[in-house]
Amino acid sequence: MNKDTNLPKRGRPAKSGRDSNQTKQLLIQSGVEYFTEFGFAASGIDLILKKVSVPKGSFYHYFSSKEAFGLAVIEEYSRYFAKKLDIHLLNENNKPLIRIANFAIDAKEGMTRYNFKRGCLIGNLEQEVTQLPESHRLQLLATFDDWQRKMAVCLQLAQQENAIAPSLDCNALASFFWLGWEGAIAKSKLTQNLAPIDGFIDTFLLLVKK
Repeated sequence: MNKDTNLPKRGRPAKSGRDSNQTKQLLIQSGVEYFTEFGFAASGIDLILKKVSVPKGSFYHYFSSKEAFGLAVIEEYSRYFAKKLDIHLLNENNKPLIRIANFAIDAKEGMTRYNFKRGCLIGNLEQEVTQLPESHRLQLLATFDDWQRKMAVCLQLAQQENAIAPSLDCNALASFFWLGWEGAIAKSKLTQNLAPIDGFIDTFLLLVKK
């Protein structure tokens, strides 16, 4: 039996004038913005699709499921944030501890730019991990491990320059940094001011300085 080729197909790409890769990337970027502000588990995708002008039926042309979409969003944010960390923590023009302070300044500017609504996507998703797919949990762990390694390297450089005590465990310090940092970011969102971030970073640097 002949099929009517004019019938719409589930998963057909949107007719937007963009190519498939451009539309997929715009969906991911929109997902980063939306999930950073509103979370993942309780969110639908309708508003994300509307912002990018993609019909709901076309979503499955780009992603096999909401889980796959969420994983792509986490990976995108992880790459973005890793690049931001590298810009500051690998900046040889500054001493290692100054690099950490400059990273905090950059983060505070981002918080105020978005009126304390976004914060850190990875930290936000960590708080709803019991409602997330296992693939998301594993990607979140990998992201935190990567951030911890980057921070540990910076702290080790400070140790080599005799800025922090040689007896300190830089890997443990890096783990402690991210635990405290995510808490400070969450508290700043709650209070809508930068005092929690300032308090944490000042205390952390005071604790590690020799």
